[in-house]
This record gives sequence, C-alpha cells and structure tokens, in this order.
Amino acid sequence: MTDTSTATTAVIIVAAGSGTRLGRPEPKAFVRVGRRTILEHALETVFSLTEPAQVIVVAPSAMLEDARVLAEGVADAAVGFLSVVTGGDTRQQSVAAGLAHLLPSVETVLVHDAARALTPVALIESVIAGVRATGGGVIPGLPVADTIKQTDWMGQVEQTLDRSALVSVQTPQGFPREHLLAAYAAATEDRTDDAAVFSAAGHTVTVVDGDDRAFKITTPWDLRRAEALVHESTPRVASQRIGTGIDVHAFDLGRPLWLGGVYWPDEPGLAGHSDGDAVCHAICDALLAAAGLGDIGSRFGTADSRFVEAHGDVFIQETLELVHGAGFSVGNVAVQVVSNRPKIAPRRVELEAVLTELVGAPVSVSATTTDGLGFTGRGEGVTALATALLLS
Repeated sequence: MTDTSTATTAVIIVAAGSGTRLGRPEPKAFVRVGRRTILEHALETVFSLTEPAQVIVVAPSAMLEDARVLAEGVADAAVGFLSVVTGGDTRQQSVAAGLAHLLPSVETVLVHDAARALTPVALIESVIAGVRATGGGVIPGLPVADTIKQTDWMGQVEQTLDRSALVSVQTPQGFPREHLLAAYAAATEDRTDDAAVFSAAGHTVTVVDGDDRAFKITTPWDLRRAEALVHESTPRVASQRIGTGIDVHAFDLGRPLWLGGVYWPDEPGLAGHSDGDAVCHAICDALLAAAGLGDIGSRFGTADSRFVEAHGDVFIQETLELVHGAGFSVGNVAVQVVSNRPKIAPRRVELEAVLTELVGAPVSVSATTTDGLGFTGRGEGVTALATALLLS
C-alpha cells in the first residue's frame, strides 16, 4: 500500500465546469487536446512534481467514474496519492469539496484549474516554494499588455487604469492549509478565485511570475492553440516506407563498364539506353517504389533523350529530387549484385562510399553468384537487387 504520510502538499484540480463557451457536448476537462483529455494533460504535469503530493480531482457527478479512470491511468504507481470527488454547483463549492478530503500530513494547498492544462511544472513548484517562503497566499500572474478602460453601465469610459499595477492571474494558487480552510469556512459570498476568498479573510497574497503556457482553455480558439502546442512538443515518430528494385543488363563488349557509379577498367560494359549501370538503376527503382512514385522506366524512359548514355549518378539525383519532393528522406539502401564478374569484394568499400555520397544515406553492397545457373551464371550479364528504406 502506498505510504501517503510524506505528502505535505496537496493539489486540488478543479475539473467540474461545463465549459459551455468551448461549444462541445462534453464537460471541458474531458475534451481531447491531441491524444489526451484536458484533465489528463493537467494531471501529467502535477504527477511530474519532484516531491510527492496528494492530488484531488473535483469532477462533475455525471462524469465521476470517467474522471477516476482517466486520473488513475495517469497516476499509475502514485494512485495512492489520488482522490476523485464530486464537485458543487459553483467553483467555490467544488474547491470546498476538495478541501474536505485533505490528508492530515498536508501543509500547503494548491488550487489549480484543469483548463490550464499546459501549465509547466516549474510554475507549480514556484508557487509551492513561494507559500513556504512567505507563509501566505501565492498566485502566478502575467503583466497586462493591453490598455485597460473602466466604463460605466452604459459602456462609456470613466477612466484609464494604470496597467503597470495590474496582473492577469493564473493558477495554481497556493496557500497554507489552515489559513485557507479558515478562509473558506468564513466565506459569505462567491468570489472569482481562491485568492479573493483568502484575501477577504484578511490574509496576504503575493504574486510570482506566471507563464504564457498556463493560459486557460475557454474558447475554441484556445483549444486550437493548445492543440498546436501539444503537437509541437510531441516527439514525432517517423513513418517508414520500404521499396525494392531490380535491374538486369546484358554485357556489351563494345562499351565501358560503369557499375555502382564506379568505372571498371578491363571489364565488359553493359548494354542499355544509358550507361547500363544496373546497381544505380536498381537503387532508383527501390527508392521510387518506397515513395509510391512508379519505377525508373515510367520516370526516365528510353524515349527521353536527356538520358542517352547518362551515368547512374544522374538517375539517382533525379530520383532523389522526386523522393524528397514527395516529403521523404532516405534511411538506408542495401544492394546485392548477382554476377560472375566483375569481382565486387576488392572494391566494396569504394562502392559503398561512392553510393552513400550519391544517395545521402548509408548504402551497403553485397554480391553473389548463381553457381553457373541462368544468364548470370553463364556470364551473360548482371542483375542488381536493391531495398530502400524511406522516412517521412
């Protein structure tokens, strides 16, 4: 059983609001931002605190079991520090419901809006430290950037307020336990936040620096902003695509041999519209296949005069432009040469270096024969097989 006696801090997460301004059928805390709900995002941060803390989730009565399942999924091994309770009709009533479940060991209480789901853990820890240092209430706030006007009931401006003395308040708001409990017990009217309840009881509240990421998700615009931030911070898992390619060319004694982008003196060349470089052509086929872009014949056919006698590096460069243009990068390529000649082993390192430079990714080369079987076994030509891995 989890020992909760070490928890001197409690965080009450208020998730009981309906969130009507968000325009969604479900309560706000249960709306998804990316793959997780607003409540789960808020809990993730709280459970990453460096010290153990009691976490009390205050949820709507109709969503209590849903909130419990979500919260326990995030809490995992720390589930013993978790409570999920039913909220009230107002925010103040919901906070009071959470206060009723504090552990005896708790000395510092933070009240946090689930809707400020992306609040960084450093801000929460700053509030905790502030309460301990001052012995009073601590709230995060941001300077007000806009000019603020005070108006009358008809909307006419009465005065311009000095914005240098104003802050926009965020959560979590932190307080010494006993003072907060006494303030709530003495409250005779609903206040807009917990600091107002605390101040009304005669206690001091100090402002510490807030954080732009602790904004409250209230409107569809806020939700879209939160989704963008979550997307930016989520490690991107690359999508992988694999393609294979094959190319076959017969020997032509009247031509020089280019294979794998390398010139082979004293070896018969390969017949073809281009230089017949079967290795480079197989690589192109594999890359195009992985990207879903067809094959070398459909992209660089014999009717295209640009590729008459063209070397293999030209085809690879043209292929890479197509592959990169489709949003892919090359992970690696493996090529196997099937032929009696030329002997690949003595120049394998050179081949791999040249092809790696051409492709811009690791290329490995291997070779085999067919033990005298077929046209390659009879020494009539070369077959090259390639496999390419693309990332997007």
